[in-house]
Amino acid sequence: MEARFKFGKEALKAMTPPPAGKRLTVYDTVVPKLALRMTSAGAQTFYVVKRNGSSVAWVKLGTFPDVTVEQARKEAEKALGEFATGADPAAARRAIRGEPTFAEAFDVFLEGKRKRDGSPLAEKTRRDYRDVLRMYLSGIQGKKLSQITRDDVKAIQRKATKKSPAQADRAVAVVSSVFSYAIDQGRFGGANPASRVQKNPPPSRDRFAQAHELPYLLAAIAESDQRDYFLLSLLTGARRSNVQAMAWRDVDFDGAVLRLGKTKNGTPQNVPLSPEAVMILKARKEAQQAAHKASKSDKAMSPYVFPGSGKTGHLVEPKKAWDTVRTKATLRRLLDLLEAGEHITADARQKHEESIVATPATAERELLKLATAAGIEAADYNVADLRIHDLRRTLGSWQAKTGASLAIIGKSLNHKTHQATQIYARLDLDPVRQSVNTATAAMLEAAGLKDKADVVDLQKRGAA
Repeated sequence: MEARFKFGKEALKAMTPPPAGKRLTVYDTVVPKLALRMTSAGAQTFYVVKRNGSSVAWVKLGTFPDVTVEQARKEAEKALGEFATGADPAAARRAIRGEPTFAEAFDVFLEGKRKRDGSPLAEKTRRDYRDVLRMYLSGIQGKKLSQITRDDVKAIQRKATKKSPAQADRAVAVVSSVFSYAIDQGRFGGANPASRVQKNPPPSRDRFAQAHELPYLLAAIAESDQRDYFLLSLLTGARRSNVQAMAWRDVDFDGAVLRLGKTKNGTPQNVPLSPEAVMILKARKEAQQAAHKASKSDKAMSPYVFPGSGKTGHLVEPKKAWDTVRTKATLRRLLDLLEAGEHITADARQKHEESIVATPATAERELLKLATAAGIEAADYNVADLRIHDLRRTLGSWQAKTGASLAIIGKSLNHKTHQATQIYARLDLDPVRQSVNTATAAMLEAAGLKDKADVVDLQKRGAA
């Protein structure tokens, strides 16, 4: 008589092997044609059974526990679906064998996936994907797609989260992308196990440039080749991508407005330009026009405020330039603390100043040693944790410092929340402009660059 019970991990592990030379066969009550055979050595193998009159075909699905009960049931139902369409057992075997493993599907995804413009994935992107596969997805590489469950994906996320919540979510996204591509290409007909896996909660971040940091930050920005980009990011509060892709057609000099047709949250935005921001843009346009005229090129001048030589035609985020700004601001703040504490002389300070400009890496090593010897904590001088996006947050924070309402700040930064949408819709641009101008003036005063009622010429050098 055939033994039947509901397959489960513990139940199958508790099975007793049959005598030597014998095989024990049991059937699942959830998927009745799913069988498991156990040898006297304890090996357990899943099969789906196809009965046709007096003949019986056994289609091997895999061994337990490498193949879980849930995976075996999915494989069995897939094979039974093949049978239902009239396929013979050999065809069912081919269907199971022909399903790609995750590693195989991953390779096909990397080769075939295209970006929105139809171009293949960049080599850096492919390298990033491979790093995720190597670091976090090794456990599912050899599994057939139908054997990978939502629990597998959640387990990957939990393990990776211990190292990096952001990378854990990245791993889930890669799994989802590979499955979606396989489904779109007709290589897999099952469900995407990564769908609806909740992301880790984003870390709270409220960093912005403080009053004592602004003089050092703005001094370092003034020396940067990307000075105008950083200044406009600070003075407009616009998102990085919008500043990078800013086009001259978007700038209304007469109205002192930057018009953005589309932002990250999908809505257009009118960004009020402070007098300082207008001054930067005018000087930059004049410099570009003069350079283009001098080149005597037949090509039209770049339509972008920040032209670039890459495919986009405009600047891509200048991380190296920002790293240099942060390093210089940090070291000069540290120099002031060292001098104030009489840990260095005026002559030594001058040498360190020259080193910061000429060999910043050497200056950093030397000054950090002095800081350690003097007992100065990094928190007292380090601005290395400031990100480019924090320039946007800095404007909003200084608006709050100077008395702007949350609604005003929300509209100036184009924040979008369900509760505040109607309030934003009723606001006109004048109070937003006043708030931005007030915040700009306060930041510049804190940096020692502006007296009340002054407009500061931030163009210390020619337009970059």
